[in-house]
Amino acid sequence: MAEIIFQNKLDANKFYNHLQMFVKDQSMKQNILLFEDRHIVKLMEGSYTAGFMKHVKEAFYEFVVKIKREDWFRVILAEQFFYVDWEEQQQIIEIIYSVLEGQRKDLSVFFKDTNEEKNVIESINQIFQGNISFSFASFFKFRLRSYFQLLENYVEIAIDEYKMEQEYQMFVQMLREFLANREPKMDILHLLFDEEVTFYNDDFEEIKRAELTKMIDRKLLVNHPVYVDSASIAPLLSLAPTNIFLYTTNPDEPLVRTIKNIFEERVTIKSYSTLRETKKWLFSDDSAFGHA
Repeated sequence: MAEIIFQNKLDANKFYNHLQMFVKDQSMKQNILLFEDRHIVKLMEGSYTAGFMKHVKEAFYEFVVKIKREDWFRVILAEQFFYVDWEEQQQIIEIIYSVLEGQRKDLSVFFKDTNEEKNVIESINQIFQGNISFSFASFFKFRLRSYFQLLENYVEIAIDEYKMEQEYQMFVQMLREFLANREPKMDILHLLFDEEVTFYNDDFEEIKRAELTKMIDRKLLVNHPVYVDSASIAPLLSLAPTNIFLYTTNPDEPLVRTIKNIFEERVTIKSYSTLRETKKWLFSDDSAFGHA
C-alpha cells in the first residue's frame, strides 16, 4: 500500500480526480482510495503493475506542471508581488501561457530554456520507487525548488509586460480623449507605410514633412513628449482626419496597431496592391510608391 499526503482536502481531491481520468481499467480504479478527512490518496496493494504505475506517474506529473503550476503562479503573485485581485492575476497568468504556447515570440527569448520539466520527471520517477509514502509539501520543498524558481522568473517577466500593456492602454485612452475634442482638419488622409511614413491628401498629393511639422499641435509634444511620435502620431492627432486610409504590407506592425487603436473606426487598412489597382493613373513608373 502507498499513500500521498496532501496539505489540504482540495489538493487531495484534485489529484484523486485527475488520477481517475488516467486509469481506464475500472477494476484498477477500485485500488485508488481518497481519504478526504486526512487529505490522503492511497494506492492499494495489487495495483503495482508497470502499466498502472505509469498512469500514476503521468497523472502526478500533469498535476504538478499544469494544475498546481497555476496555483503556484497565484501564490507568487500574491505573496511576492502583492497582486491579490483574481482578475488581475488571471491577466498576468494569461501572458505567461501565451508565451509558453508560442504565441508571444517577443517574450519567449526571456523565458529560460531549461531542463526543469525533465528534472520534475526525474524527481517523480525517483519518489515513485519501492514503498511509496510521502508528503506532497515535502516533495515540493525539497525536489521542486528550482522548478518553483523558474515559475517565479516567468511571473516577474509577465508582470513587467502586464505593466507595459496597462501603460499602453492608458496612453491610447489619453490620445482618444484628445482626439475627441479636436475638429477634423481634413476629411480624407492617405497614409503610406514604407521605409518611413508618408502622408497624402485626398488628391494623393504628398504632404511634406515641413508642412506636417507646422500643423502639429504643440500641446501634444509639451504634455506628452515621451509617448507621442512626432513623425506620425502627433501630425495625425493634430489633423484629426475623419477618414484615414492606411496602406501597409504588415497590418500587425506595432505603429499600425497603435494608430488603429487610437483612431478606431476612422482607420481603413489597405494593401499596396489595392492602392495600385485603384489609383493606376497616379503612377508614372513602378517606383512611385516604393512597391510594385
